[in-house]
Amino acid sequence: MIVIENHGAIRELRLARPPVNALNPALISALNEALEAAPADGAEAIVLSGLPGLFSAGLDVRELASLDRDAMQRFLTDFQRTQQLIAASPVPVVAAITGHCPAGGTVLALFCDYRIMARGPFSIGLNEVQVGLYPGEVIANAFTRLVGSRRAADLLTRGALIDSDAALAAGLVDELADPAAVVLRARDYAAGLLALPPNAYRRTRSLVRRELSALFADSREDLATVIAEHFFSDETRQRMAALLKK
Repeated sequence: MIVIENHGAIRELRLARPPVNALNPALISALNEALEAAPADGAEAIVLSGLPGLFSAGLDVRELASLDRDAMQRFLTDFQRTQQLIAASPVPVVAAITGHCPAGGTVLALFCDYRIMARGPFSIGLNEVQVGLYPGEVIANAFTRLVGSRRAADLLTRGALIDSDAALAAGLVDELADPAAVVLRARDYAAGLLALPPNAYRRTRSLVRRELSALFADSREDLATVIAEHFFSDETRQRMAALLKK
């Protein structure tokens, strides 16, 4: 589910769960293991990539709809750990957004150091509201950190997806590249970071990312309550059931 490729000191972690890299318990568990292992194995930077034309379609709604509350809580706890592992990674994590990147795919990108997206008719954003889901405080604040409070208020409440050009203009991604060059460009960017004076870079990176890591400690939401009030509400179940019929 995770293809690992080493490019010198840079480790690429490629999401590989065809056809759409939907995030389910097994994929998230594998990703967490790979994120933890990379620095321990000596990797000095991580590139997180996806399939050509599709980074990740987000949560696997079909599989998650079959989970009971305990299993759902375990999954969401693991997914939040993914976010924390990226946010607090001791090495930089560059997102190579190889194509469509809605919902959970966007969540992964939010916590990376830098985001390079494929140029073209690809969508990105947090569309949870559209399917009756709630993004949660930590994810909403991480989104706001990138695009600003006014734009976040509009995009989040509408569950809007935007294309790559709009994402660049909004600050949701940092640059665009031709689809075939996204991963290579991400590796080049990571290599540029590794060429900086290491002590000064590490200390400055820790400073500018401090607020991102703090989002988890500062959150006032209880995961069990969120699950009970949203993932198992009648509204959410109805919207998810309608989605699965399409």
